[in-house]
Amino acid sequence: MTRSGSAGDRDKAPRLFAFGLGFSALALAERLSEQGWRIAGTVRDPEKRQALEARGFDIHHFDRDHPLADPASALAGTTHILISVPPDGRSEPSGDPALDVHGSDIAALGPGLAWLGYLSTTGVYGDRQGGWVDETSALTPSGDRGRRRLEAERGWLALGERQGIPVHLFRLAGIYGPGRSALDTVRSGNAKRVMKPGQVFSRIHVADIASVLEASIARPHPGAAYNLCDDDPAAPAEVIEFACGLLGVEPPPLVPFDEAALSPMARSFYEDNKRVRNERIKRELGVTLAYPSYREGLKALLAEETLSPTFHR
Repeated sequence: MTRSGSAGDRDKAPRLFAFGLGFSALALAERLSEQGWRIAGTVRDPEKRQALEARGFDIHHFDRDHPLADPASALAGTTHILISVPPDGRSEPSGDPALDVHGSDIAALGPGLAWLGYLSTTGVYGDRQGGWVDETSALTPSGDRGRRRLEAERGWLALGERQGIPVHLFRLAGIYGPGRSALDTVRSGNAKRVMKPGQVFSRIHVADIASVLEASIARPHPGAAYNLCDDDPAAPAEVIEFACGLLGVEPPPLVPFDEAALSPMARSFYEDNKRVRNERIKRELGVTLAYPSYREGLKALLAEETLSPTFHR
């Protein structure tokens, strides 16, 4: 299916509606748009809305305090939904704005809705002191953000069971990509090499997120949960050092965690220490990661910038 079809063909094309058409959701939307899909979604920034509308996307404003003005019209013809807005903790049990405000509108789509994906986080597994987790591991989040994500997961699954909605969960590790990587952190002068012995994080390139979502759309498995991460959990200081090497700059000094001037948000990420397995996306969805570690990912990002100096800069 291509963009060049008639208006009638376009009306019959699959339609993705993304609650929160941000970094990860937009990576999927751009791929599907190239295949002739109709793209719709929500943003809060007026300038971003204007830019996306100029690309032919159907864009709406949404947050908890500003529901879709006409949800039946906004969602009409939607065949696939991606939920990419975080829970806000303002209601129980889920605190998920899209679920709380428009869950019934989504359910009203009925059998025409072929797939719904919820972007969650590996934070639902909590701290494992560097041990491995997979999708069968107990869900024991250690912080408020992880607990809210877990409640949101449960809320979407419950809606799916009640209404027959094909809900899929995607637990994302640390996301990086164009304009949002260790390369950009180093260039900004804000890079730190924080030393916390044994601490590792899992990561995922945004292009690989899009690949997994696209594969799930092609092979739906309602109720399934998938970990989205690469093959190489690594210490954050190691990633910064590698990025500095690519850019030909001296890495910042190692700073003990207790002495690092980290924001409360940044410090909270160090509360969890685990390695995340990704075999299910390969086994069930047939995904081959384009960037199996941060090394391939950062090298590719730098190469893309070299080819296009204005690339996401």
